[in-house]
Amino acid sequence: MRKLLALSCALLALNACSEKTPDTKLETTENNVAPPAANSASNYPSNVYFGDLHIHTKNSFDAYIFNVRSTPDDVYRFAKGESVRHPAGYDIKIWGDPLDFVGTTDHGAYMGILPAMNTEGHPLSKVDWAQGMFGTDPALITQAFGRIGDSVRSGVPYDEIYDRDIIDSAWKESVDAADRHYNPGKLTTFSAYEYTSVKTRENDDGFVGGNLHRNVVFRDKAPKRLFSTLDSTNPEDLWDWMDEERAAGRDVMAIPHNSNVSDGKMFDMVTYDGKPFDRAYAEQRVLNEPIVEMTQVKGTSETHPALSPNDEWANFEIYEDLLSSYTKSKINGSYVREALALGLKVKSDTGTNPYKFGMIGASDTHVAGGAFDEKDYWSKVGILDATPVARGSVPPGGAKSWEGIERDQNAEHWFSKWGASGLAAVWAPENTREAIFDAMRRKETYATSGPRLKVRMFAGYNIDASLVNDNDLVVKAYEGGVPMGGTLAKSDQAPGFIVWAARDPKSAPLQRVQMIKVWYENGKAQEKLFDIACSDGGSPDAVTRRCPDNGASVDLSDCSISADKGAPELKTYWTDPDFDADISASYYVRVLENPTCRWSTWDALKEGVERHPDLQPTLQERAWTSPIWYDAQ
Repeated sequence: MRKLLALSCALLALNACSEKTPDTKLETTENNVAPPAANSASNYPSNVYFGDLHIHTKNSFDAYIFNVRSTPDDVYRFAKGESVRHPAGYDIKIWGDPLDFVGTTDHGAYMGILPAMNTEGHPLSKVDWAQGMFGTDPALITQAFGRIGDSVRSGVPYDEIYDRDIIDSAWKESVDAADRHYNPGKLTTFSAYEYTSVKTRENDDGFVGGNLHRNVVFRDKAPKRLFSTLDSTNPEDLWDWMDEERAAGRDVMAIPHNSNVSDGKMFDMVTYDGKPFDRAYAEQRVLNEPIVEMTQVKGTSETHPALSPNDEWANFEIYEDLLSSYTKSKINGSYVREALALGLKVKSDTGTNPYKFGMIGASDTHVAGGAFDEKDYWSKVGILDATPVARGSVPPGGAKSWEGIERDQNAEHWFSKWGASGLAAVWAPENTREAIFDAMRRKETYATSGPRLKVRMFAGYNIDASLVNDNDLVVKAYEGGVPMGGTLAKSDQAPGFIVWAARDPKSAPLQRVQMIKVWYENGKAQEKLFDIACSDGGSPDAVTRRCPDNGASVDLSDCSISADKGAPELKTYWTDPDFDADISASYYVRVLENPTCRWSTWDALKEGVERHPDLQPTLQERAWTSPIWYDAQ
């Protein structure tokens, strides 16, 4: 009873309310080693907030083409828990509670242009090829997307439709909507947009290429004019513009996304123009890109089975085709875990780590609201993937099985491989623009695949096992170490880690907590996975370092799950048994739920048909924390 009481008190400390904002300092390099300055518990980030910073409306060319007509106001209505209309004619509503923070991120390139082209009487509607772009015929839609996409890829605008006044007006509409719906303490809204760079393969004049997209998010005030890929396809030019914005008093960050389909370019070891990294490059990148979006509907960018053959959970919602193609993306240079190791290599060469980033998730929905629940999935694009048949989870023509069915290749390669993901989680003292943005800058963030799991991690040399059930855990953890996103200076002593995770009551119980260690040695990225907390009374095996199977299962006839397996929360103290004081490393936590049905299985079950034989019937929802770095230099 005494142990249970202590645990309850500690959990209250982990979730204590707070009103004060910690003092924060803008990092000009990646070499911060201290937690947020504070003098008492009330100064520390004590609340977790969930949000989505990647959402499109009709102002995005690749949403309007797919018959999306939602507005930035619809984004905020959806985030508040209201229903909005899907372009296929049905209502969609967020799974679970309203979001805590959100941002509309329409493509900066041609923002608002297509609605103008499709407005009778508007000058742009008189462009020769305007009316041939709009309709419901999939072939017409694909052709129209390719035409605009080619300009976005090349960075060369079509002069006849490139009207900066319209783009500026659409951007003002987006900023005004964010300001109008901002309700500090209840819903934080950010002015944001997407920078949409694609780097094509050499000697390839098509759209096929590596995704270098970023979402650009402003802390508060936003400029009157944005910087898009039609200004420059080089992300380094975007950073220069962001530096100028910051100098003008408008703090801003860029969040890379879908590195999984970057063709190895997102985390390359050379600049956009193929030059070696130097310290100036590394410092500018880590300042402007402190976090990455590592899970969303178009796949998870944590790692790939080919990169992590000893990670049994690496094959999670893997999506590999380059955008709008059937061509596979190059694996090396495309995944976050490998990049964490590569960044340590760059740090040893230049003194700064350009890949010292935290983690968030997002939806990348193009219909104003994300489908975070496997049971209620509406995919992403619009009318092309709005039904189970269209997205390839149910056989067409009323068939009950897949035998003899001619499969739609777009569904096979794209839509069926997409996932119901994800969300950003931020530890902050209050729900305001300043507090949420500052938490993202210091990387006190984590990603989830959709459920609202709660996760905290601390590390330090003055942290030991006795802290796990201490009533003042949070205060002592901050004072004796650093939270996720922090850095530990070199020491001969192995740091201690405190990790706590709690389930989403609307999702499955927890199965295990894992620590993933990443470093660079012998000329290549290295990694090691440790299970550090097991459900159902289990303990990690001394040799395999894995939890025993807890026996959780899924009944595929109705998608029911084991009622008596898993844990509501897991909390532990851990030290690295292989710690080497002379080797820099990063450590991040992955939390796994018990298995549940994937959305494609739910689709088939609801329709009473055979499941797609090539799609995984179940998955394990999860969360990934930002790392804590150990700096041996």
